[in-house]
Amino acid sequence: MRLSKNSLLRVLHYLIPLGILLTCIFLRWQDVPFVDQMRMSVFDTYQRIAPRPFEDVGVRIIDIDEKSLEELGQWPWPRTRLAGLVYRLRSAGARVVGFDVVFAEPDRTSPARVVKDWPKGREIGEITALAESLPDHDSLFAKFIRGTGQVVTAIQLSTKKLETPPRQIGNFSVSGEAGRQLSDFIAVLPGAAKNLDVIEDAARGNALVNVSPGQDGVVRRVPLLAALDYDLPAIGMPIYPTLSMEMLRVLQDAPRTMNVRLSGASGSARWTQSEGVEAIRVGAVTIPTDYAGYMWVHFTGHKPERYISAVDVMTDKLPADSLRNTYVLIGTSAAGLLDLRSTPLDRVLPGVEVHAEMLEQMLLGHFLTRPYWAAESESLVLLLIGLFFVFAVPRLGAVWPAVIGGTLAFGAAGISWWAYDAKLLLIDPVYPLVSLLAVYLATSSIGFMRTEGERRQVRTAFGNYLSPALVNELSRHPERLKLGGETRDMTLMFCDVRGFTSISEGFKSNPQGLTRLINRLLTPLTKCILDREGTIDKYMGDCIMAFWNAPLDVENHAHHACDSALAMRQALDVLNTERLAEAKRDNEPFLPLNIGIGINCGDCLVGNMGSDQRFDYSVLGDAVNLASRLEGQSKNYGVDIVLGEEVAKRVENDFATLELDLIAVKGKSEAVHIFALLGDGKLCQTDAFRNCVALHKSMLAAYRQQQWQEAENLIAQCRQASRGIGALAGLYDMYAERIATFRTSPPPADWNGVFVATSK
Repeated sequence: MRLSKNSLLRVLHYLIPLGILLTCIFLRWQDVPFVDQMRMSVFDTYQRIAPRPFEDVGVRIIDIDEKSLEELGQWPWPRTRLAGLVYRLRSAGARVVGFDVVFAEPDRTSPARVVKDWPKGREIGEITALAESLPDHDSLFAKFIRGTGQVVTAIQLSTKKLETPPRQIGNFSVSGEAGRQLSDFIAVLPGAAKNLDVIEDAARGNALVNVSPGQDGVVRRVPLLAALDYDLPAIGMPIYPTLSMEMLRVLQDAPRTMNVRLSGASGSARWTQSEGVEAIRVGAVTIPTDYAGYMWVHFTGHKPERYISAVDVMTDKLPADSLRNTYVLIGTSAAGLLDLRSTPLDRVLPGVEVHAEMLEQMLLGHFLTRPYWAAESESLVLLLIGLFFVFAVPRLGAVWPAVIGGTLAFGAAGISWWAYDAKLLLIDPVYPLVSLLAVYLATSSIGFMRTEGERRQVRTAFGNYLSPALVNELSRHPERLKLGGETRDMTLMFCDVRGFTSISEGFKSNPQGLTRLINRLLTPLTKCILDREGTIDKYMGDCIMAFWNAPLDVENHAHHACDSALAMRQALDVLNTERLAEAKRDNEPFLPLNIGIGINCGDCLVGNMGSDQRFDYSVLGDAVNLASRLEGQSKNYGVDIVLGEEVAKRVENDFATLELDLIAVKGKSEAVHIFALLGDGKLCQTDAFRNCVALHKSMLAAYRQQQWQEAENLIAQCRQASRGIGALAGLYDMYAERIATFRTSPPPADWNGVFVATSK
């Protein structure tokens, strides 16, 4: 059973929006990159509107800044200097010290290493023995770390393979579904940049400094733990905590083993099938995470209060007790050391400050979270409101579903902001809104297409008889579909094919070919008119009648008509070029097509003319008759476009016009000035055209004053001046013939230069 077009559209009215809805849900479920980026942009905006208020809880950054490098020398510093820095910090009351620096290479300033680069001499043996008897700087550094205690060193997981894994001090136990391992959910990397063994062995903690920016390079979430793809006996892959969390463990003197709670753990409220990490417990602090063990950072933005220059610590320039009961991270803001990050609030931020902000949140118990049920909730809202649009719009129209659905959607957006501002929960309102908009637009667009299709059937039926502009006007104002009319100032155009009879004779045996030719001609000419707001009144064989300023108001309608005439002439040139090529190809004779155009302005009666049974939208008036006569005179004067006097007045500054004659057309006793349209405004502004016009006016003046010799002399000059202006040779031939006739048969004494036309 075949469906009708309307039935098919009815089915598609439901299926297409439903397909779009399901596609949007699928993309959200797969969390494709552009969906994730859209969500992150929303959360970034929230943070910029309402960042975390800064509360000083004693987190400090000992900054290896440009000032420190300038006064203490380039990086890396000798480990003995760093040992002194650690000693001063702990002595000043710092409760825990964390390094955002990896000590992967031996100190090049150790005596035994320095002496290897000395020049060889007689004393080199004694010097080498003495150097090797001195303490190694790395060992001294490790000794200070062990002696002062509460120091956390840094490692950085990477894609670079290594032979020995970093020391795992803080480790994890897992509570959750049986058979699931932590490495099933968290990031796993194949290698790491690690500290020297002697330094790692001395530290109380060893932690990650990876911050894992998003695909756009912005840091929003930081992994609290990550695994190294390195199998250790008994424990499998070693898992390392992030720097801030390890410092929190050391600070609390908590057990080395931290607890990771998965989504299926005992006491974990779960009403979806979401799997992954939910939280990590470090001593007395529970840190909520996303499914991969990432912590959302709620940024305050860059705060200078957190920073202390390392050189101020080393030179004892700090006020007393300024570091008492503080939590210290040692890192760098120097641009040359390449530890700069981008956050939602700062385009450039030292990476160590990200760890500082995380430690502050852990100490404050202030956590920004995206709950495990957020994705399911967003998808559910999208599904419910989307289904409402799919089924409501075809029945209720576009307005009320838009109001109801828009209210629900923006209510969800308001809830999302409230959840962030009041509860520190991240709920994405944008992707559901964008998806719902797509569903609504699809549904309403198909509804519009159905309605427009029905209207198009009506317009098509009437469009066979009426102009498109009139059909559109009548579709908006059907009350105008009645007999009667109105008087309007209008521009009229008549266009006719010259020599059509001769052309027709060539198609005696092929009337279909003649029809195709006429259609091929009228199509581009009609387009030129319609594209410039004209209305086609009717086709009369090879003739087109058109008008402007009805049924719709058209400003500068005389200009539009002249522009259309020039475009028609250009379109005809293109058509003749094509036909010439076709004739040469087919070895057939070629007869070019030529047109004559008459354009006039004036008051006319326009409206529906005819009977109650059949009527047509047309125009009547003296201006119409004159336009028709002007078209007929175009061949007599050897030009293709003839303008009435009123048209010429209205367009004289914008088009190149030239007076042809003072003529009384057939059927009219009153003489009128007529003009030729030669080109557009560019031609009108040329010196050549202005010179031609001046000579032509002088010629007409001499002609009307019966100064035949002067007129003939000026005709010769006009012929020369008009070259490249327009095809005016026929015009001057006509005037030359008239003068020759008047020399033998002079006009009456009261003759005023009027030419009385005897033909149309």
